[in-house]
This record gives sequence, C-alpha cells and structure tokens, in this order.
Amino acid sequence: MPSIEAAAALAPVRPGAQVLHVVQDRVRQKEWLAALGFPLGPFGTARTRAQLQHELARLTPAIVKTAQGGYDGRGQVRVKTHADVEAALPLVDRIPVVIEQWLPLAGELSVMVARDPAGAVATYPPAFNHHDHGVLTWSMTPAPVDPAIAARATEVAIAVAEALGVVGLLAVEFFLTERGEVLVNELAPRPHNTFHTTERSAPVSQFEQQVRAVCGLPLGDTALVTPGAIVNLLGDIWPAGGAPPWEAALDVPGVRLHLYGKSDARPGRKMGHLSAIGPTADAARDTVLAAFRRLVPPGHPYA
Repeated sequence: MPSIEAAAALAPVRPGAQVLHVVQDRVRQKEWLAALGFPLGPFGTARTRAQLQHELARLTPAIVKTAQGGYDGRGQVRVKTHADVEAALPLVDRIPVVIEQWLPLAGELSVMVARDPAGAVATYPPAFNHHDHGVLTWSMTPAPVDPAIAARATEVAIAVAEALGVVGLLAVEFFLTERGEVLVNELAPRPHNTFHTTERSAPVSQFEQQVRAVCGLPLGDTALVTPGAIVNLLGDIWPAGGAPPWEAALDVPGVRLHLYGKSDARPGRKMGHLSAIGPTADAARDTVLAAFRRLVPPGHPYA
C-alpha cells in the first residue's frame, strides 16, 4: 500500500492502509479473522493446484474464490462433487484462492458499523439479503430474525471493526446457518449495497454516516424510522438500444428509482436500484419486487 502510506504521511487516510491490506485479499482476510477467533465456516486456502485438490477433497461441496479481483460472483467456482474439481483448478494458476465449505443456510445477513477516530461506534439494524448467482438481488431491513441472532451479528460486527481499527464504515456480511450459527462471510470498509435502504429508512443514511465518521463528527441516529427494501437493477434488464419502462415501476406506490449514471449497461453490471418502504420489512420487499417485475423481460426468473 505505498500510495496509501505516502498519503497518510501528509493527512489522515480513513480507512487506513492496514484495514485495506487485510480486507482487499480474501486469503489474508480469512486468516486474520480465524487468528482472532471470529466465527467462520470451515475453509482452506491454496496457492497451488495440489493444495487446491487437497482442500477440495476435505471441504467439497464448496465454493472456490480468488483472493483478489472477484466480486458479484466473479472469480468463483462452485464445486458440488469431486467431478467438478477440474473446473476450479485454473483459478489457482494466477492467484491464491479461498475454499469455503458449502453450508446449509437459513439466510444471509449484514451489519453496518460506523466508527469514528475516537473509537465511538454506531450500527444499523441488520439487513437480510438474497443473492442469485452470487449477486445481491434484494435486501431488506430490519432482518426478520430472532432478536438474539440480530444481537449476536451486531456484537461480532462491532468486534471486527474494533479489531481492525476501522475509521469510517465497515459492512460485515454473515451466513446464518440452519442451526442458527452466525458466521462471518466477508468484510467491506465502505458504504454497502445492502444498506442503500438507509437513504429512506433511517434518519441518517450510510453515506452521510461515512462523512461523519471519517471527519470526526458526531455519529448520526441509526434507529429505523420505517422498514425498507431495495432490489438491484442489473444491465441484463436493459433492452437493446433503450431503457427499461421506468414509468411502469414507478406506478407502484411508494417505489423510488435510483440510477448510478453508468452509460454502458452490461449483463451483471449494477446500474441502479429500486427502493420501497413499508409497515414491515417483508411488505417493503414485496412492494419493491412487484415494481421490479414490471421491468424484467419475459423469461426472467422474477417475471
């Protein structure tokens, strides 16, 4: 991190180089979490094909992820049987990989922690998230889980942020297993897709909170005003030479459209999201998905 370290010699850099060093590499991230005793699912790491074959023999069914560069399902191969191993082996030819054992899940959660330079923290209620093909499809807050599970996820997320020494935001993604275990999946020291709901559901959004935290301003109120939900808009739903029928989605009461200003719509690329609020998280999710269905082409899984 020479550039970050050089900048830090002249002005505060938040988050700092140490945070980025740990988080930007999945191997380092997993090994750091494991060394500090944070709850994780069974995993291994590999730097050669022989090591990868050994770990897959131990962990299959599993998912293999490159240490760097992969996101939204990229740089990943699912290995369900030993016959699938050959498809995963090329990943390790150019970069180390993490091998995560496939777990029976009840769902996926995330917690957003804000932490200021003095160590004060604030957290948003956990979000409940649904992915398709490794990409977030929808998220709703608050997560409809037992309060003890929400408290456990929040406790772990705060502990991770404090151990890392984060100044700013840290999103901690969790697996919630069918046995009720809350296991850390991945870390993201930035505003996070699963907390775009805070633009509408919280007094202070995650974006304002980021500014407050890194500038040493008082952290804002994170208690929800109302439940909320978002659904991602990927480039797949853009028709050739045109745009989706936004008016159809916006005709659903309470739905808002958020576009990111990207000119080139490509399959798998996050172009924006729809948001909705409601009396419950489930109601907000159902509203935003109803609007989303008005945009997708025939044959789409959500049509």
